[in-house]
Amino acid sequence: MTQSVFRRLLAASITAVGLLPALALAQDWPTRPITLYMGFPAGSGVDVVARRLQEPLGKQLGQPVVIDYKPGAAGNIASQHVAGAKADGYTLLFGTAATHGSNAALYKKLPFDVEADFVAVAPVLDVSNVLTVNPDVVNVRTLGEFVALVKAHPGKYNYASTGNGAGTHMAFAEFNARLGLDMVHVPYKGGPEAIQAVLMGDTCCIMNQVQTVLPHYKAGKVRLLGVTTLAPVAAVKEVPTIAASGLPGAQGFDSSIWFAIFAPKGTEARIVDKLNAAVKAVLSQPDVQAHFEAQGNAVRVESPEQFRKTVRDNRVKWAEVARSANITLD
Repeated sequence: MTQSVFRRLLAASITAVGLLPALALAQDWPTRPITLYMGFPAGSGVDVVARRLQEPLGKQLGQPVVIDYKPGAAGNIASQHVAGAKADGYTLLFGTAATHGSNAALYKKLPFDVEADFVAVAPVLDVSNVLTVNPDVVNVRTLGEFVALVKAHPGKYNYASTGNGAGTHMAFAEFNARLGLDMVHVPYKGGPEAIQAVLMGDTCCIMNQVQTVLPHYKAGKVRLLGVTTLAPVAAVKEVPTIAASGLPGAQGFDSSIWFAIFAPKGTEARIVDKLNAAVKAVLSQPDVQAHFEAQGNAVRVESPEQFRKTVRDNRVKWAEVARSANITLD
């Protein structure tokens, strides 16, 4: 063997050995706990869903999943943190149709791109909002009665949301724009404060997640006038859809949202695929499906490729809603 051939073989061997740690990292992932960042307060509807997934997802992956809270700015603080994190599969984001859809339309100076700076890993749930009213403030029983009352008193009634630009804000803004209602938006710091404002009568109503308002509905403290999905919601099957109300502007109304898991850009495809498969496995468990259905949600299963399209389409939809409702937060 000549010296030149020997040197080439030696260099190739050294290169191969150098690649081994990286290959082993990807193949063995995960070897330590995974942190799932949450951009909303503890106890919010988003958080409740993430905590229900936390243990079974950890079992699927063979490592604990730890939830870390960075609430604020409609989820943008947590999103920025994850967008700048190391793309090794150990830092993830529990995002929503707001964090990766409407926020891009509302915040013109985001320090990250909701598509380019993230890998869309897997959706988790489709979540229906429902128009929820305090009957002591607006004594109505149907959606038609509510619309007639608000139209008769423009600017009088306040509606709550879980924050500027949150899904609860955008859903009500779209509803008002389409039905020609003049209401005052009152944002709160999160779900618990917003629903409490409705229960106390500080605001008349909210377009909130079914799972959040369900206990108060069952206790007779609020009335539900219409769900925001095109199809009825099994957990509150007696509540009609807004789309089927027959009211001018309501036809086709669909303001449901989703929750999902994202990773920083550059995360290896094999890690993304493993995460996606683990989420699918958890969502296929009958007890998990039954739990979410009872809360008014529906599991959503898509490949990473399919979910990327969902994120892109969602971004376009909410940009149009923001334009039509003339909402901007910058």
